[in-house]
Amino acid sequence: MSTPEDKPNRVVELKQRQGALSGSGDRLGELLKLVRGIALKRVNGLVSTLFENVDDALFHLAERAESNAVQVQFFDGMREVRKKRQLVERVFQEQLSKIFSDFAEGNLKPVRPEVANPTSGGLSLVDDQELEDSLAISSMVSKAENRLSRTLHLVNQRLGVIVGGNTVEDASNPIGPAPLCQAFRNAVREFELNVQVKLIIYKLFDRYVMSGLEPLYDEVNAELIRAGVLPQIRHQLPQSARGRGTLPPGAPQAGQSAPPAGEGQPGVEGGAYPGASYDPVAAELQAELYGTLRNLLASRHPRGEHGGGEAGSYGGGGGGGGMVPNLSPTDLLSALSILQSQTNANLSHAESVADAAKAVQQIKQELLEQAHRLGGNATSGYSVSSADEDTIDLVGMLFEFILQDRNLPPQIQAMVGRLQIPYLKIAILDKHLFAQKSHPARRLLDAIAEAGKSWSAESDVDNKLYDRIKSVVETVLTDFDDDLAIIEHELAGFEQFVHQHKRRSELAEQRAAEVTRGREKLHTARREAAREILTRIGNRELAPVIHNVLSRPWANYLVLTDLRHGHDSDEWKNALRFADEFVWSSLPKTTEADKTRLRTLLPQLEKALKHGLGTVAYHEGDVRALMQELSQFYQRLLNGETFELKTAEEVIADNAAAEPTADNPVAGRAEGAPATQSPVEEIVLSSGKAEIQEPEEVDENDESAMAARQMKVGNWIEFVDENGNRERAKLSWISPISSRYLFVNRRGLKVCDKSVAALAVELRRGTAILLEEVPLFDRALDAIVERLRQTHSASDEAPPAQGTPA
Repeated sequence: MSTPEDKPNRVVELKQRQGALSGSGDRLGELLKLVRGIALKRVNGLVSTLFENVDDALFHLAERAESNAVQVQFFDGMREVRKKRQLVERVFQEQLSKIFSDFAEGNLKPVRPEVANPTSGGLSLVDDQELEDSLAISSMVSKAENRLSRTLHLVNQRLGVIVGGNTVEDASNPIGPAPLCQAFRNAVREFELNVQVKLIIYKLFDRYVMSGLEPLYDEVNAELIRAGVLPQIRHQLPQSARGRGTLPPGAPQAGQSAPPAGEGQPGVEGGAYPGASYDPVAAELQAELYGTLRNLLASRHPRGEHGGGEAGSYGGGGGGGGMVPNLSPTDLLSALSILQSQTNANLSHAESVADAAKAVQQIKQELLEQAHRLGGNATSGYSVSSADEDTIDLVGMLFEFILQDRNLPPQIQAMVGRLQIPYLKIAILDKHLFAQKSHPARRLLDAIAEAGKSWSAESDVDNKLYDRIKSVVETVLTDFDDDLAIIEHELAGFEQFVHQHKRRSELAEQRAAEVTRGREKLHTARREAAREILTRIGNRELAPVIHNVLSRPWANYLVLTDLRHGHDSDEWKNALRFADEFVWSSLPKTTEADKTRLRTLLPQLEKALKHGLGTVAYHEGDVRALMQELSQFYQRLLNGETFELKTAEEVIADNAAAEPTADNPVAGRAEGAPATQSPVEEIVLSSGKAEIQEPEEVDENDESAMAARQMKVGNWIEFVDENGNRERAKLSWISPISSRYLFVNRRGLKVCDKSVAALAVELRRGTAILLEEVPLFDRALDAIVERLRQTHSASDEAPPAQGTPA
């Protein structure tokens, strides 16, 4: 039986063991070989179970398929899986073995599945498949890493010891969710499956393999403990998730005031809290702002009163003129804890801003009353030190600002407003809350506000964001006492939630931009084609057949040529040359030279026209009929006969009246524009004249127009419709063609697209409101400083009342 003193001797001297093993030709090492054996046995068994259930899953879906085509896809998928199952399982095993080999040699790169960005100008089918793959894999990995964070962390640490003390992360662990998913993804590429069937297999992999990883990790940990690898470490989260204790090094303790900005705070922004980058310029500005804030707060007290441990200016006094004792930090925090539980119960169903605002105003008085009861000495009374009074007032002003901040929707304001008491406890425990941008509680509030800025009922129909914010708020209200690790844990979880949804919304944004870009290219090409045709026929009176050819199929052919080849191409120039020659060919021929030229030109025109008609998918029967009609027209023209002449507007109007619609099968389409309408017909029928309207101009000096022009991609705005409904949208993309703005909601779905002029009009009317981009906490501190300055100036100008302290 071993004694506690024997345990350190049981820890494996892994470097020596690996050296001996490598000398015998075993590169993996005994323990890593053990882990590999456990992993291959368990994972291969799980994958085998997966494939045994593929048939049933696909057959069930085939039975419920909405069409024969979809049903065939599922049956084809079943056959493909049966045919290549053994190949895929073998490739998967080879992938796992290679991962372990790379890991043993130190060559395993961290696997972080991300949503790939298309490299081409558009989104191809292959790009869509890769994106769908990436989303499925990323979702599986993220879910598994969150669920298994504790046991996976222990495996990481022990594997790190095995490989000589190197750091092993989730993404570089050979049995981590990311490498396993990537290995399966590579193996599944052997199947020739459509996206839908492949995603079903990924779901089955998540159900049967990812959900079975915990027993694998438990077995690996147990075997390594049995071998003496870090037997003493317990179940604990990694540092990034656990936080760094109740207070950071050097933080003022409860009841102490923070040192003046810049004093006694080495590395204030750089090392006090994890997960935040250090910006020296921002840190200096923050220190200056915090110093100003402290001075303004101190100026409210009589000289000599503002200091740690001195009698405060707030509290119930006793009968005599002696000093009123201050509440101890313990009593103050105890009072806050009781008040926190009471407030949490009272506001569990309070969702309005008015309820939250009322609570903000009452907290200070209720806090002192609760502290009196805890002190058990109501006769003499208690007071709060000036430093703590300043903190109470500062947190109160912070939450008053939050409840008045137009950046946040009222529903989010009411929810965040419930955090006042926990944040008051944090501020009393650690004055760095207001002095440092990197403080986790500050970052959590900013993160909630930034995500909440994008919230609307329309963009969060499944309530995922609302429920996530609500979960964070309720966790802090319920669980936070004096340990900042809870705040850091909630911050990490919320940032991960936001990151996951951001990736999905970015994909939707990209697609919305592609659709809008394609629509704009088409619109521009149609305008240009119409301009070229109308320039040539204008108000000319020509034979109706000539107008019909140019204003319909040839205008559409110009559109396709522009989209495919551009304005500078030979195809475009040849198409315009045909239009010119076609118009000339239709004019009366009075000389033999003109008739000779026409006879020579006609075969070329016929060839070019047939090519154009074929390009725009003209029906063969229609092509033959048109060619016959043109042949008769040119015969009459060469014979010197007269025929009916009309303008383009007249011909297009006649066509519109002659073509039946669903609503009126007798009359035509004088109203509205069918999808098959050519660009020339669209302009003529919509405007009543052959003109193309130029885009509206914007006054350079207009304030609203300047604000609209200065918007950047990523800026948020709130639109208000005529019924008062509000929709929040982000500027996602600015068209390089028309400079129009594309706005999307938080899910990346298109809300609208607007010109600068239209947006300027809405900003001027107040039906569009720009939202602030500065973080909530920074804006709040600026507003508080301005408010205190105004109060200080007013008190300096007005003489104090008799018997009232200045």
